[in-house]
Amino acid sequence: MRIGYLGAGTWGFTLAGLLASKGHEVVLWTASEEFAKLLHKKKEHPKLSHYKVQEGLTVTPHLKEALSSIDFLVESVTAMGIRPVFEQVLAEGPLKCPIVITSKGIEQNSGLLLPEVVLEVLGQESKNQISCLSGPSHAEEVIQKLPTSIVSASYDALLRGRVGELFTTPFFRVYPNADLNGVAFGGAMKNIIAIACGICDGLGFGDNTKAALMTRGLHEIRKLSVVKQCNPETLNGLSGLGDLCVTCLSKHSRNYTFGRLIAEGLDPQSAKEKIGMAVEGIYTCVSARQLARKANIPVPITEAVYAIIYEGLNPQEAVQSLLQRAIKEEHL
Repeated sequence: MRIGYLGAGTWGFTLAGLLASKGHEVVLWTASEEFAKLLHKKKEHPKLSHYKVQEGLTVTPHLKEALSSIDFLVESVTAMGIRPVFEQVLAEGPLKCPIVITSKGIEQNSGLLLPEVVLEVLGQESKNQISCLSGPSHAEEVIQKLPTSIVSASYDALLRGRVGELFTTPFFRVYPNADLNGVAFGGAMKNIIAIACGICDGLGFGDNTKAALMTRGLHEIRKLSVVKQCNPETLNGLSGLGDLCVTCLSKHSRNYTFGRLIAEGLDPQSAKEKIGMAVEGIYTCVSARQLARKANIPVPITEAVYAIIYEGLNPQEAVQSLLQRAIKEEHL
């Protein structure tokens, strides 16, 4: 098949390469003409050195080329960028092929999950074409062909199976899940908790503290999930607990690293610049806080992360505030 791929970050580069390795013709789009030239010249991604551009994969800065005569469209842009990118896609003409969303986040102000954003841009007639891929999957490990399991979700049952077949390899397993909102919501929210865990480690707290933070973080995600009509059980699976674990515990996690740098004394802008790639939890904690306040649902970890990033709250003070909350009976 011919596959258009939007977004040439590490995840986009890795998944586009995976698809090309299965014999598909993949056209990888980046908005930066300079970056397209770099990939063409160096034949490797600057953040994934020693991994060459896969045979069958071409890179272009021209969106029309990436959309021409394609059988599938896959995206790996950013939560902030997904609406403007799909508005550009729509401007190129009607899209007749299935769409796979791999970015994770919640749009600010609208409170829409990323599949809902794409649906709103493209219109209701595209509903059965929209799917998402989510789960515990760092590009740095997938590109090494280390065993990875993730989830495919869509509004249409047949599309879930097609997406699974498209991406599944002996080392990359894709499980179908009917709860599109739950899969997308878990993938978005875990980034906020990962920032909190990075702060926890940066302040020198132990594994006990981080385990408590992750567990209460999952509880916070489950409480807020009702706002988006998610199945809470979905959050116990790969796209919930699985993704939460890998993002909170891994050295590859940008959100965890961002939190750690903040705790070590960097301001948010400097920490983001040092990482040099998108840190989705920075964006999504605003959206999650908006959703929670509108629904009057307490989300103390999200509130603390927001206050640290946007209001200059000292991380130590944030921890003290969380520890001083009234203790209630644990409900799962």
